[in-house]
Amino acid sequence: IISKLSLDLEKIPLVALNMTVRKKLGLYLNPKHTVAADWMALAEAMGFTYLEIKNYEVSKNPTGMVLEDWQARTTEASVGKLLSVLSELDRKDIVEDLRHLINEDVRKYCDNLKKKAEPPLQVPEVDSCVPRTPERSGITVDDDPEGVPEMFDAFICYCQSDFAFVHEMIRELEQTDYKLKLCVFDRDVLPGSCVWTITSELIEKRCKRMVVVISDEYLDSDDCDFQTKFALSLCPGARSKRLIPVIYKRMTKPFPSILRFLTICDYTRPCTQAWFWTRLAKALSLP
Repeated sequence: IISKLSLDLEKIPLVALNMTVRKKLGLYLNPKHTVAADWMALAEAMGFTYLEIKNYEVSKNPTGMVLEDWQARTTEASVGKLLSVLSELDRKDIVEDLRHLINEDVRKYCDNLKKKAEPPLQVPEVDSCVPRTPERSGITVDDDPEGVPEMFDAFICYCQSDFAFVHEMIRELEQTDYKLKLCVFDRDVLPGSCVWTITSELIEKRCKRMVVVISDEYLDSDDCDFQTKFALSLCPGARSKRLIPVIYKRMTKPFPSILRFLTICDYTRPCTQAWFWTRLAKALSLP
C-alpha cells in the first residue's frame, strides 16, 4: 500500500513509470483495434497533431514514442493524467490490469525521491561543526554567505570521462571575449553538502541554462540522468531554450530519445566546427 501522498497520482510525473509498464501498455495499445481505442486515440487525446501521429506509425512501438514525447513536452504528463485519459477512452481494462504494476513503480519513485532528499548521515563530531550559513547560500567556492549567492550563465552536465572537453569548454567560453560563467560541479561546488539538494538548487535558481555533454558514457550516468530530467521538468517543450545538448565525439549508442526534440550543438561535424563555439556562446548569452 502506498502512502497518501503517493496516491495523488496527478503529481507523479510520467518518468516514474519503468520499462515493464511501458512495454505492457504497448502490448495493449500498439495493435490496431476496430472497436477499442488504440495508441492513435491516446496520442490524439494527449494533444498530438495528425502529422505527428502519422510519423509515429513507422515506429515498432508507437505507444512508447508517444509517452516519451508527451513527458518531454508538457508538465501535465503525469501518471494520474495518463490513467484519466485511458479511462476517458474507455480502456479501463488497461487501468485495472496494470494498476498493481503502476502502484509499485510510483512507490519506488517516491521512495527514491525521499532517499535523494535525505542528507547523508554524519558522525556526531562532524555534526557539531555545522556551518553558520544555510546550506543553499554557501554552496559554491565564490559564494558570499552574507550577500548575494553566486550566479552562473550555465550549469554543465557531464560525466567524468568527458572532463577533458569540459576543460576545453572553460577555455573557449570563460577565458575568451565571451566571458561567460559556467558552473562546473567538480570545480565550483564546496564539498560536504547533499549532492541532490545542491544540484537542484544550482540548476533551478543559480543557472540560466544547462549544457548537456552527450556521450556513450553520459547514457550510463545516474547523475547526468537526474540532472537532465530535473532540468527538463523546469522547461517542458524547451519553451525557454534552457537545455542545450552538445555532442563532441562520435557515439556508438543511440542519442537519448528524451532530448531528440532539442536543437543540438554538434562538434563532430567538420563543416560546422568553425561555428560551434560562437553558436554555443550566443545561446548561453541570451537573457
